[in-house]
Amino acid sequence: MMNNYKMILSYDGSRYFGWEHQPNTPMTIQGKLEQVLTRMTGQEVEVIGAGRTDAGVHARGMVANAHFETVLSDVEIRDYMNRYLPDDICVREVRQASDRFHSRYNALGKTYRYTCYVGDGKPVFDRKYVYVPEESPDVERMRVAAEFLMGTHDFASFCSNPRMKKSTVRKVDRIEIVQKRFYLTFTYHGTGFLQHMVRILTGTLLEVGYGMREPESMMELLEIRQRSQAGFTAPAKGLCLLKVDYD
Repeated sequence: MMNNYKMILSYDGSRYFGWEHQPNTPMTIQGKLEQVLTRMTGQEVEVIGAGRTDAGVHARGMVANAHFETVLSDVEIRDYMNRYLPDDICVREVRQASDRFHSRYNALGKTYRYTCYVGDGKPVFDRKYVYVPEESPDVERMRVAAEFLMGTHDFASFCSNPRMKKSTVRKVDRIEIVQKRFYLTFTYHGTGFLQHMVRILTGTLLEVGYGMREPESMMELLEIRQRSQAGFTAPAKGLCLLKVDYD
């Protein structure tokens, strides 16, 4: 009998070309998962992810689902996958879901965290997971700017896809900027995010922190809806998907 299985995953995206399966390269998260499940079941398995993380982006709580037939229990599926997946991908949980559960369409919100290292020297052991700015930004200025970005807005200025045909309106209900010693984190929660949106928001906020922009200029960026007017796209390695929300 074909069942629908929900999976919670963690992965280090450093050496992958993002989540989405791509022709001519097995080096995607989706591709690795499908290879292992196809091996386990002897049938072609499609894995659906809650989102499409970019090349180099990490995840602690990506959610995926797949329909397949097996006699293995949920725990046995998890253990089989972890046995044959690379060490930089871990299946934290597998459980049978309703047949109608869809990890992307049923998602209600996502939490992302972007991490910068602003200390002296080099973050040798964290270098794959943090961005090191050239200077330490003003946190209070960035927090003021973030207030203008929260809410339901058209975030076209913060989308890297110029041919976006669907709506670029999104709701971002939380942006927390916290510095603890040498680590500066930007935590975002919203109903959904556009291509590179979190990284562009972070780059723009950092420019505010450097004094290159005024916090109030965020209102104009939202109004003009032009990507060229927003800040730089922060490097992928500092970004991590923390959690996906469902009912």
